[in-house]
Amino acid sequence: MGNQSDDAQVFPFEESLKQLEDLVERLESGEVSLEESLQDFERGVTLVRTLRERLDQAQQRVDKIVEQEGGETAAQPMDLMDDDDEDKDD
Repeated sequence: MGNQSDDAQVFPFEESLKQLEDLVERLESGEVSLEESLQDFERGVTLVRTLRERLDQAQQRVDKIVEQEGGETAAQPMDLMDDDDEDKDD
């Protein structure tokens, strides 16, 4: 029942991204029922959130590595997505 939202966390990043691309292609085809479209959309939103979290974690790791290498922070923020989350400091 709740397994679909957990599935995105189990797969490697690349596989989750491929699943998202496949869902988008399926939705764009227009050959699925409304109910299937809604399920695919819900799954896609879950995948997007999970992928975003993974990218944020990767960015934090890169920032930390760059900081350790030079003794001072020289990292530039990665502009992977254009949204309002850039002001977050986790």
